Amino acid sequence: MTEDKLAVLIDADNVPYSNVKEMLAEIAKNGTPTIKRIYADWTKSTVSGWKNVLLENAITPIQQYSYTTGKNSSDSALIIDAMDILYSGKVNGFCIVSSDSDFTRLATRLREAGMTVIGFGEKKTPQPFISACDKFIYLEILKTVAAESKATTKPIAKPKKKEPISKVDSETIRIITESVNDLADETGWTFLGSLGNYILKKKPDFDPRNYGFTKLLPLIKDIKKFDIDERDSGVNNIRHIYLKQK
Repeated sequence: MTEDKLAVLIDADNVPYSNVKEMLAEIAKNGTPTIKRIYADWTKSTVSGWKNVLLENAITPIQQYSYTTGKNSSDSALIIDAMDILYSGKVNGFCIVSSDSDFTRLATRLREAGMTVIGFGEKKTPQPFISACDKFIYLEILKTVAAESKATTKPIAKPKKKEPISKVDSETIRIITESVNDLADETGWTFLGSLGNYILKKKPDFDPRNYGFTKLLPLIKDIKKFDIDERDSGVNNIRHIYLKQK
């Protein structure tokens, strides 16, 4: 199976520079980042923190001067490059890293062209941009993973468990329950492997890590509204997990 080739385009003005390695590792789970570019007016001190991580992570800085006050010219440069890359035919998908809603139309246009669009941004990202992506990942959950990984190297001090960035509320339970019922076979059972992708179609920012769980199954178990059945697949002791509403 051939991995998707991804163009990673970063808006340096609207995302923090911390945990870049974790972000690129997350991107690598979805494909191969063949193009990595970051956009900013590098003469400004506000983006100076990014300069230390660009060479280490092989990200190409694109200089875009701010010609007028109050206008983000980096947005325009990123959008123009994205369209050039789209028509070059060199990639299968895009990762747009920004917390800015200005890229909503770009994400929509790329998806219209058959591209997979994965968004990365902070929890403050406006909903229109999130909804325009196939999948949206909050940078805060990557920070949590990075902090926990570092803490495990210090066995003496027990790490404090960070609060999840979202709570499992009634809306989350409703979406999961409806999705389970939508995918259920004639006996009422739903294959867990199909559930996550189906929920993403309804809610692009759905991720078990948002709620403090590493995978979907522990989240499902915590809700306590579903029966769970583990079935032997007959191949290399692999078990398939099915669930249905109680």
